[in-house]
Amino acid sequence: MRVKVFTKTGLCLMFLFSALINVFGMEISINFEQAADLAIAASPDLRFEVKEQKLREKAWLMGMRIFFPRFSIGVQENDRLQEFGADSFMKNYSINMDQLLWDGGRISASRKIEKLEIGIYNSRLNRMVDEIEDSALLAYRNILSARAIMEIREAALESLYEQMKILEKEVELGLALAIDLAEAEVELAQAHIEIKSLEADLIELESQFADLLGLNVLPELSEKIDVNKISSLPPVLNSILFAQEKNQELAEARFSITKREAELKVARRLWIPQLRASGSFGVSGRQYPLNRYNWSVGLIIEFAHPWLQNSFGFQGGGEWPGDYNAILQNSILPAPDPVASLGKRKAKQTLELEREKYQLAYERIGRMVQNSIQKCVLAARKLSLAIESKAAAERRYKLEEVRLDLGQVTRIDLIKAQLIYTEKEIVCVEAAINLLGAERELERLLDLKPGGLEHFAVSHNPGGTL
Repeated sequence: MRVKVFTKTGLCLMFLFSALINVFGMEISINFEQAADLAIAASPDLRFEVKEQKLREKAWLMGMRIFFPRFSIGVQENDRLQEFGADSFMKNYSINMDQLLWDGGRISASRKIEKLEIGIYNSRLNRMVDEIEDSALLAYRNILSARAIMEIREAALESLYEQMKILEKEVELGLALAIDLAEAEVELAQAHIEIKSLEADLIELESQFADLLGLNVLPELSEKIDVNKISSLPPVLNSILFAQEKNQELAEARFSITKREAELKVARRLWIPQLRASGSFGVSGRQYPLNRYNWSVGLIIEFAHPWLQNSFGFQGGGEWPGDYNAILQNSILPAPDPVASLGKRKAKQTLELEREKYQLAYERIGRMVQNSIQKCVLAARKLSLAIESKAAAERRYKLEEVRLDLGQVTRIDLIKAQLIYTEKEIVCVEAAINLLGAERELERLLDLKPGGLEHFAVSHNPGGTL
């Protein structure tokens, strides 16, 4: 089961990282995949569900007991004192056996249904793993984005300080207006506010991410934002076919269909009788050592239909030294449970519903994969346009520097051009993060590990990039 592998890997990583950070004080770093594994291992809900699943699997294995004979041991001492007549002191020890011989495959079908339910729970656990992975990766990306934007704004603030110093001198010399200085001071104060707000948000994000990973201290994040990233995407048709085969939602739906088919098969076999065998052996007597022996064997045929219930049994036996007996009995109960006769029709309707839901989900997953690839294409195009816009803002800033040297613009115009360039840098970071998020969404639809999209794309479409 995929979730067991993830949980074991994450637990090993969590213990290792905790020891290295808290005991040895070492600085370590984690990538996207390691962060996802740590979050999976740190989830108490997932650990509980995994343990519950292990109990279900163990209970299913123990259920094989139903195919084996059932033995029981009986001990009886019957002492009777009578005012008139002889007293009676009887002792009886017996061992009994009951064995199901044939039931038309109903028990086997029921166990198959139980096994399919375990498979359904496995798929749900894997979907739970995907959700935990996504929450960890989203937190990772948010921190990367906040840190990158922080660096950009701090660099812009430092440059603003330099421009402010020059502008103050120019105002003293009468080369610039006081209104320009006041406007620059407003921009500087706004930059301070934005940085402080980012710092507060970043502290909260890092704290929440550390809690999500189950660590006291957040390790270094080895992943970096690459605004020049070239996105590799697989062909649409191959991706759709792969997702329709591997997607966990569809896997769960297939388990449900197989389960409903087994339930319908059980409902169709209600008319098939059950055949059981029984036997016993005992010793009895008035005092020890017991000296009377008895035995019996029997065969029971049970017919349990909603409109007619019939039980036919034959039993024969004997008691040493020379007593033999035979019993033949039959009981009929008409219409024991008429409502149960609708079970076959209900099972058939449920199966048809599951098949219809699966077909809709099958087509929906295909559309989702196609839309996800299109979102990746658009996100990559948006990043490309953001880079072009940033380059244009950088050229404008350099031109404003030249025009300032020529006296064609004021320094406040240069500061405004710098602020525009800063915003374009931030737009590039946000576009790169948006592309990472779009790729992760596609990875989840394809049931791939974090960062596995590039390898999948190369293996299915060598050389295919955006």
